[in-house]
Amino acid sequence: MSETRGAVTARRRRDVPIGVVMVGMAVIAWWPAFTLGVYGEIFFDDILAVWAASTAAFVFVLVERKPVGGKLVRAFLLLLPSVWLLLTFVVSDNETDLLVAIVDVVAILAVLIGIPFTLWVLVRVAFPDFAHETSRGTKWLIAGVVLGIAVISFVLGLNQEHFLTCWDFQLSGNYPPAGCTHPPTPDS
Repeated sequence: MSETRGAVTARRRRDVPIGVVMVGMAVIAWWPAFTLGVYGEIFFDDILAVWAASTAAFVFVLVERKPVGGKLVRAFLLLLPSVWLLLTFVVSDNETDLLVAIVDVVAILAVLIGIPFTLWVLVRVAFPDFAHETSRGTKWLIAGVVLGIAVISFVLGLNQEHFLTCWDFQLSGNYPPAGCTHPPTPDS
């Protein structure tokens, strides 16, 4: 039995949020992964972007009309970037190596947990029924695609000298990384 035109249209409308979520998450994840590959660091502006989004999501989670139990866990995880920011004010560069290491670990956790978790909360804000209407397999597909793009972006960053030049970095306003390729000069 074939589907009616209305059923096909309805299914396609349900698929649109999946595409938006997958593409949006991939677009957000690629740059921090790429810079980690190129420079061995995630830039402060990426971490502060995660902080801004997670703080807004934190406020939303606190005011949404849901039972308190689940809200507290989500709210705590959304605070990780704020904890990192607070620690950077409290712990100075003159502190012990242990305290600096703790700040670094919290920064890494803020990015590794903060980015995906913040994105997931924002998806649930934009598409409230997404979690209930999307199959577990589709959620895993989205996570796999985004993780795959992040890993490939990281590997591309590690191998940037094969397809980018120092000039590409300069032109885009980024510092040329060590090992970047200098473009050939007209004399060569």
